[in-house]
Amino acid sequence: MKLTTKLTLFNAISKLVIVTLFILLLPNIIENINKSYNDSRLLKQKNKLLQIVKEKGIQTYIENGESYGMYLPLKEEYISLDEVEPGYHLDTIRDEQRLVERDTIDYRILSHTFKVDNKNYLLEIGKSTETIGETTGPLQNIAFQLLLGMILLTILADQIFSTYILRPLNIIIKTKLIGNKFPKFTVYKEVKTSTTDFQLLDLSIHKMVETIETTFQKEREFISNASHELMTPISILQSKIENMFELDIADELKVRLLEMQKILNRLKSITKTLLLISQIENEQFLKEDKISARYLLQDVYDEISIRLQDRNISLAILVIDDVELINVNKFLLFNMLFNLINNAIKYNKPDGEITVSAQWVKNNYTISIADTGIGIADEELPYIFNRFKKLKQSLSQDSFGLGLPIVKSIAVFHKIGINVVSEKGEGSTFTLTFPQKVTGELPAK
Repeated sequence: MKLTTKLTLFNAISKLVIVTLFILLLPNIIENINKSYNDSRLLKQKNKLLQIVKEKGIQTYIENGESYGMYLPLKEEYISLDEVEPGYHLDTIRDEQRLVERDTIDYRILSHTFKVDNKNYLLEIGKSTETIGETTGPLQNIAFQLLLGMILLTILADQIFSTYILRPLNIIIKTKLIGNKFPKFTVYKEVKTSTTDFQLLDLSIHKMVETIETTFQKEREFISNASHELMTPISILQSKIENMFELDIADELKVRLLEMQKILNRLKSITKTLLLISQIENEQFLKEDKISARYLLQDVYDEISIRLQDRNISLAILVIDDVELINVNKFLLFNMLFNLINNAIKYNKPDGEITVSAQWVKNNYTISIADTGIGIADEELPYIFNRFKKLKQSLSQDSFGLGLPIVKSIAVFHKIGINVVSEKGEGSTFTLTFPQKVTGELPAK
């Protein structure tokens, strides 16, 4: 999952949690706001009535000691004023019930006592709690809609900001890691960003790749130079040994010379292979040839058929779709297929079978080599193209273990994909997928 997606999900989930908590608390919040607003209104009414009493006297409401009371027709509000005992004191706002014309109604009541002309009076101003709660529902809906809209806006803003702020990181990943042919010398191109962390990351990755590239280049140069230097003394030794055979020497010495010649041949073969890999990786071959897949496979068959007879292995070449491979190096492609088919023979069972198929699979031209051989163990499969790791089956066959590394180098040189499927004891299938640059136009549908 991408970092921007994770950040967006986190922001969305955190906001949803906040909204959920807010929705749960919203009724109590609205109720408290309503009560607070209503209490404030009751206090204002009380102050206004006391001001009238102060200015016009208590007779405005009470005459001849009779109580004063008034309520609205629907009994939502009422005001009462009555004389009480001199020592009685009350100054509260609370929920209480009152009996009005045989109806018991819940009110929010302000109760306040005050003195006028040495007489103690009790003022009550009440408002029906039912009318107070009438605004709770609409207020909740409005608050919820506003909150939901704000949440959606903030999620959208977070998504836009996350994409903007992480854009340099995506550029670094695409250009410096994924889109870079590795290892390959590259010219440093700074990723423009004002974020210091990304600037450091960009520079660090470039330095790391540069260090690795330098190391790989030195290794390639060393292998190339060492291979060249080794070929000369090997050739001289071979010539000297061949000349010694012309001398009158004992048979025992001839046997030892043959053993030395065999060792030199092995050393020469290894040196040539290393030199070939080095030349491929240093791109010293041209890709200017063109050859049809059918002729290429036939050339390989002509070269290798003698080995099939030795082990009584049958080889079927099925060119279902033939294409002309362009922009290739014929010598290298021959080597690649030769090594794969040679391995299929080498690691096959006696009287085994090999099937080579060349065809379009969807929009990709593929050549697959399937054998009924000994197969490759699952734990060895990831390392079969590693030139520095010699596998058990290579040791058992007295092999140099460089055939598949050559195949890999040639495939990478031509941008050919390799897929390997193998089962121990059942056989292996190597599938080569050629790029459109090599096969030309796509197959007609």
